Amino acid sequence: MRPSPLPLKFGYGTNGFTHHRLSDVLLVLADLGYDGVALTLDHGHLDPYADDLPRRVSALARQLARLGLDIVVETGAPYFLDPRGKHLPTLMSDDAGRRIDLLRRALRIAADLGAPSVQLCSGPAPAGLPEPDAWKLLATGIETILETAEEYGVALAFEPEPYMFVDTVRRCTELAERVGGHELFGITLDIGHAHCVDEQPLLDCVQLAAPLLRTVQIEDMRRGVHQHLEFGAGEIDFPPVLTALRDLGHTGLVSVEIQGGALDAPDVARRSIEFLRTAA
Repeated sequence: MRPSPLPLKFGYGTNGFTHHRLSDVLLVLADLGYDGVALTLDHGHLDPYADDLPRRVSALARQLARLGLDIVVETGAPYFLDPRGKHLPTLMSDDAGRRIDLLRRALRIAADLGAPSVQLCSGPAPAGLPEPDAWKLLATGIETILETAEEYGVALAFEPEPYMFVDTVRRCTELAERVGGHELFGITLDIGHAHCVDEQPLLDCVQLAAPLLRTVQIEDMRRGVHQHLEFGAGEIDFPPVLTALRDLGHTGLVSVEIQGGALDAPDVARRSIEFLRTAA
């Protein structure tokens, strides 16, 4: 008899709590019954360039252990490296070294926190750069970062993002092939993003991502509109999606990402976990 799939583990992204101290974010999430947190490295919560970074990371690790929260590390803060250019520089930029340095720092932080993966995305390709050259630069950058991933034993979880160079699950699997199917290269599947821009039906996207799936982000969304919405405010039918993830045996976090809810973050997080528990 086939054993029943394990329950999904739900997390919440710190980019939806930008008006809270990180220590308070964790307390709120633990009190609501979340299983983990998706930590976006940024200026406010955990700056990977802070002078006292080791102390902050140690304190965070202790609090996570005390509260029993899992964690994944994310690097999608849009203006972290460039205050004027969203998600710049990229691994395809002339100054790609700055992005490589950030990702290496993120991998070290993830290892110190016991996080299994670091999320990243492609960003936009530089204007006028031919697509074959963009692929080559991106793959070369990823291969460089994978050397650090091997050192720390932490996976890269690449996220297809609307209107970026790698915007669909199919293009993400192509990138996986271009880096030789490296065992530490995986996918962050954002359910809303897949519904927003992917040509395939959403459940097909889940199946396509499955062999490389490391972590999941989840929110509601409308087709063609990249706006992270509370559950029920968009078009996605969530019970089949959650069933598919559970049936795949996904054991990573399924993390809510609703950046626009920061002013009402505790209530948005409460409504979100109640919705997900019912839908699951």
